[in-house]
Amino acid sequence: MPLNCSSCKTYLQALPTGSQNVCCSRCKTLMRFAYSTCPPPPPPRSYSFSYNNLELPPPLSYAFSFFSYNKRPPPPSRFPLQRKRAVICGINYEGMGKNMELDGCTNDAISMQTLLVREFKFSASSIRMLTEMKGHQAPTKTNITLALRWLVQDCQAGDSLVFYFSGHGDQQLNNTGDEEDELDETLLPLDYETKGVIVDDEINDIIVRPIPPGVKLHAIVDACHSGTVLDLPFLCKVDKNGRRWFWKEHRRPKKGGVWKGTKGGEVISFSGCDDHQNSVEKRIPRGAMTWAFIDAIDRGCGNTYGNLLLAMRSTVVKDCIDAASPIQEPQLTSSEVFDVFTRPFSL
Repeated sequence: MPLNCSSCKTYLQALPTGSQNVCCSRCKTLMRFAYSTCPPPPPPRSYSFSYNNLELPPPLSYAFSFFSYNKRPPPPSRFPLQRKRAVICGINYEGMGKNMELDGCTNDAISMQTLLVREFKFSASSIRMLTEMKGHQAPTKTNITLALRWLVQDCQAGDSLVFYFSGHGDQQLNNTGDEEDELDETLLPLDYETKGVIVDDEINDIIVRPIPPGVKLHAIVDACHSGTVLDLPFLCKVDKNGRRWFWKEHRRPKKGGVWKGTKGGEVISFSGCDDHQNSVEKRIPRGAMTWAFIDAIDRGCGNTYGNLLLAMRSTVVKDCIDAASPIQEPQLTSSEVFDVFTRPFSL
């Protein structure tokens, strides 16, 4: 066993086997040491299994467990570059008169932001807020339009996008022939009196038609007359018990044949009420539809789209509106048909 002197570092000859002391011939330093009695490490074990005298490789689950310390590597993601973005808009129309002012839309926007971050793992930096609160962008027509363009800009397969709006909605005459009731649905920005409303055709052009394959966009619109505010081609009709449901094609052939669907992606919208109905605020300053949506998810009723829709309708009737109030039924529309009671809901 060769070694060096601990004092002068002079190279010493190999030590005879069994010796415990050695003296350096140069500096006369006496060094004492002992041999280790630990056995040599065992050779790597080979795991295999036999069947009818044939050697078989270990089962895949055992191989993963042994070589990765019981932590199976995650499967490769179908969409490895998934991103999440959201545009949240809440408008109280402060200072615009008693008939226009709302109390709960800003609260709705903050609650929706909290829900996306807490339950659906959106980062705060990926959410663009438009309210009348200090520190947020003003919900003007220009700012809302720019935010919607940002929402879908450069989207790619795997992206999850959300557009939320709480405020006034309205209807106006349609002159293009693409509405069954001959009325367009509209959203009212903060400056609608000077800049005009945002028409459903515009919303469809900006955030529906550009959606490519693999991208999913959800719209949640708590406003009057909002049932088909994205102009999506299919409207889900379901009874209160969920025993009978179907998709109704909700588009009217338009002169020129303009397609109102996507480029292959999926867009799904929850809205506060049907096109001919009004959305109300809860007794506390919150929108009834937004309250019902968040409540359903918090209670675990949002496992499928159908169950979420039924839970929202039930909550609106029981907790949010008076018996004498007009009927308000949240609606579900989509760019494509699917089984609403088996498709898991997620944002």
